[in-house]
Amino acid sequence: YVRIGIDVEGVRLWRAYSLTSPTHRQDGRVTITVKAIPDGKVSNHLVRRAKPGTLIQLDQPTGDFVLPQAKPAKVLYLTAGSGITPVMGMLRDTAFDDAVMIHCAPRAQDVIFRDELRGLAGDKRLRLTEVHTDTDGMLDIARLGELVPDWTERETWACGPAGLLDAAEKHWSEHGVPERLHTERFRPSVVATGDGGEVTFSATGKTVEADGATPLLDIGEEAGVLMPSGCRMGICFGCVTPLKAGAVRDLRTGEITEAEPGVLIQTCVSAAAGPCDIER
Repeated sequence: YVRIGIDVEGVRLWRAYSLTSPTHRQDGRVTITVKAIPDGKVSNHLVRRAKPGTLIQLDQPTGDFVLPQAKPAKVLYLTAGSGITPVMGMLRDTAFDDAVMIHCAPRAQDVIFRDELRGLAGDKRLRLTEVHTDTDGMLDIARLGELVPDWTERETWACGPAGLLDAAEKHWSEHGVPERLHTERFRPSVVATGDGGEVTFSATGKTVEADGATPLLDIGEEAGVLMPSGCRMGICFGCVTPLKAGAVRDLRTGEITEAEPGVLIQTCVSAAAGPCDIER
C-alpha cells in the first residue's frame, strides 16, 4: 500500500490505499482504487472533488501483503468488498497457471472490477466464484472445500472485513496450514475496550467525551483536530502523539499506557482509558 496526502478544506490529510497497478507499467505510474465511504473525508474528496491537476502527496510503498519471489504452483484469492483492491494489483501483475478467486459482494453490480474479473475468467486465466451475499447469504468458510476442494494445497491471500479474516485464520489453523494464509486488514483487530473518558486536545483547547472502543485518531478528527495519520492500522507509526496526562488502552492488546515525560502513543490503535490529555 501507499500513503496518499491530500489537502481537504485546507487541511493536509493522509490515508493508505492499496496499489492496484502492475509493477511493469511503462509510464511509471501507479493506480489506487478509492471507494467513497460514509463520512470518509478523504475518500469522498478523492472520488467526487479531485480533478486532473490536483496535487497529491505520495509516500513510499510499504506492507507485506505481497506475492513471493518464487511463484506458487496454485493460488487462492479470498476477498470481500473493497478487500479486492490489493489482490487486483496482484492479478494485474502476475499470471498463475492455476488461480482461483472467491469474491463476496452484496450484489453483482457491487463487484469492484467486475468486467475485468469476468474477462480473466472468460480467458481461463482465473477461476472465479462470486458470492452475492444479499441473495446467497454470507460465505461459510467451513464449506470452503465445496468451492475449492484443494484449498489446503494453495497459497492463499485474503482481504476483507474482520469477520471474514477471523474466520479464515481460525479455519486454516484448525486444518494445520496457517502458514499458507496471508491476510491484509484495513483496520486493526480490536480485542479489548474499556469505559473511555474525557479527552483533552491541549494544543487546540478542545475537550470531548470518548468511549473506550473508538481510536483517539477518530475522536480527534471528528472534533476537528488536525491529527497526523498513515496506515490507521498501528503499523507505520505516522500517528504517534505525546500523551501529556491520563492513560490510554491499546485496542489490540488491552495494554494500558500511562502518561509520563516523553511517552508517545499511536492514536490509531489507542482509546481513552479514563480522562486523558493528547498533545494536539
